Amino acid sequence: MAFKSSLHEPHLGIFKSWTGPDCCHNWYGISCDPETNRVADINLRGESEDPIFQKAGRTGYMTGTISPAICGLKRLSSLTIADWKGISGEIPKCVASLPFLRILDLIGNRLTGQLPSDIGRLHRLTVLNVADNRITGRIPRSLTNLTGLMHLDLRNNRFYGSIPSDFGRLRMLSRALLSRNFLAGSIPDSVSRIYRLADLDLSLNRLSGGIPQSLGRMAVLATLNLDGNRITGGIPADLLSSSVTNLNLSRNALDGKLPEFGPRSYFTVLDLSRNRLTGGIPPSIAAASYIGHLDLSYNHLCGKIPAGSPFDHLEAASFEFNDCLCGSPLKRRCLGKQ
Repeated sequence: MAFKSSLHEPHLGIFKSWTGPDCCHNWYGISCDPETNRVADINLRGESEDPIFQKAGRTGYMTGTISPAICGLKRLSSLTIADWKGISGEIPKCVASLPFLRILDLIGNRLTGQLPSDIGRLHRLTVLNVADNRITGRIPRSLTNLTGLMHLDLRNNRFYGSIPSDFGRLRMLSRALLSRNFLAGSIPDSVSRIYRLADLDLSLNRLSGGIPQSLGRMAVLATLNLDGNRITGGIPADLLSSSVTNLNLSRNALDGKLPEFGPRSYFTVLDLSRNRLTGGIPPSIAAASYIGHLDLSYNHLCGKIPAGSPFDHLEAASFEFNDCLCGSPLKRRCLGKQ
């Protein structure tokens, strides 16, 4: 009730059911451990298919703050206060002292301040999602102690500083989403040790340095998005014949020639636009198993665009604003030895 008193939800009446002495039955969003009768889960989502939202014909809006009183719920396993758009203030530092917490999902609010510096104490944590808030500061060094973490989402906040060099300690991680922040420095080589990592999104930051060669040797990495950074150097040779099927390296300062393709090259999206790539499009691209969307525009590429797949279904926009590319689908004809 102390937690409820710091929140205001004016439209849906989700707290109307929070009456009586027994919070384990029929309190909206609350569930308890059947053995201990202690509160185990708080699940309050502002965007849901729950009938209370359908009846109101709107998504949720809630203001107020997350009260430190929530830390009195020592058996709390899951804390979800998501997509309410108006909840502000800081994440209570004492959240890091909840020994059974597995899920912390606070996406889609207006939270400020920093992540608790000792968040690494939450050894059972599997999901940490604070995306779409206004959280600032550095990524806490203790975060890499969360060796059971499977899902990390820090997107669209105001984190700055570097990605911890020992990020690879998060061995169980399958998704690491850190886009739309102010992160700087290089991509840690240790990332490649996260053998379960399938989705790595570091786009729209201020990262610099090169792409670690080892990223192209990760077994299950399917999505790699580094769009909109300050990354330099060449494209690692292994990256175009890796497990990655959605590769976005657009809007960086990558240079050198395009690596060779091979039968393992399979891309639903391959976006290398707005870099400083030179040379020609390697003929080996015809050996790729599949390329759905390809964008090589705004580089310094030259020579004839190879004929056949995958070029027969691509538009001119995929090749425009290069130095001297020619041939279909561009209107520029190739002359002589081009």
